Order: sequence, then structure tokens, then C-alpha cells
Amino acid sequence: MNRQPVSELRSARSRAGRGGDVRLRCGLDASDLRSVPEVRRELRELLDGRAERDRCAVAELLTSELVANALVHTDREAVVTAVVSGRGLRVEVRDFAERGPVPRSSPVREETEADRERTHGRGLLLVRALADAWGVRAHEVGKSVWFELTDLAAGPTDDPTADGAAGEAAARGLPLDGDAA
Repeated sequence: MNRQPVSELRSARSRAGRGGDVRLRCGLDASDLRSVPEVRRELRELLDGRAERDRCAVAELLTSELVANALVHTDREAVVTAVVSGRGLRVEVRDFAERGPVPRSSPVREETEADRERTHGRGLLLVRALADAWGVRAHEVGKSVWFELTDLAAGPTDDPTADGAAGEAAARGLPLDGDAA
């Protein structure tokens, strides 16, 4: 497989896109959690003037969660892609580990003391709760976990099915997006 090394991609950040879309693409070194605030800053700059402050904050939070998950749980490199289009914002975090994400159980159940003390395990719950859509797409090597915010000027939709089938499938560990490439 011929893929561009993340070290080269890191310096190839781009805000130019096709058809008026605005893009950000950056590579992250394995286990480098210093990348999380860097990606947040890049995303904030990408969204400047394109999203209300509250939606920008949601986008930054969800992106941070996905980036941290990719770096902490895979111990491998990752690639972040963010695209702002007429539809809104789509962020994908691709890693190169075979293991899929494991969402924690729903916050609807009663939490135990141990649950309340735990500092990890709520990232995908936040994505599920705050994104308009989210999911996992399998690749030949690794996967992409993505989310969308469809209206950058307003809060999340009131539609209880807004997670979309892909997000629900991801929560159950099912094959996702029907795309193996």
C-alpha cells in the first residue's frame, strides 16, 4: 500500500477545497497528545467566521475526543480531515488500527461511584449526544470515526434519530457505512 507518511502530511495542511468547500487535513504522530490542542486551534481557525461560537465549541470538543481516542487507544498515527461545505461541518479522524471503537454504555442507566470517578470512556457518548450525525467507516487498514454538524449557526437537531444508522451501528459494533476501502 502506498500512503503518504504522516510526517509529510503534517506539513501539508490545506484550507483549499473543491467547489467552495474549505478543508483542513493534518497528520498526527502516534501517542502525541500535544496534537489535541493543535488540532483544536486549526479547527477554530478553519471555522472562524463560518460558525457561531457555540457550534465552534461543540466542533472543537468532539474533534478533541475523536483525536484523543485515536491516539490513546490505538498507539498509532492518525489523520484528521475537516470539511466545511454548504451542508455544514464533517470531521473524520482516521487511524490505522483494526480494532473498532467501543462506546461505553448509555448515560441513561444509573451511574455507580466507580463510573463517576472514571476520567475516560465518555468521548463517544459526547459525540453521540452533540453531533447531528456520526459513525465509523472501515478501511482496508484501520477506520475513520466521523461526525457532522449540519447547521453551523444553530444547536443540534431535536430529531431523536439524528445519530443516523451509522452511529447506531457503531454503538452495536456492526459493519459500518458499507465501505471497506
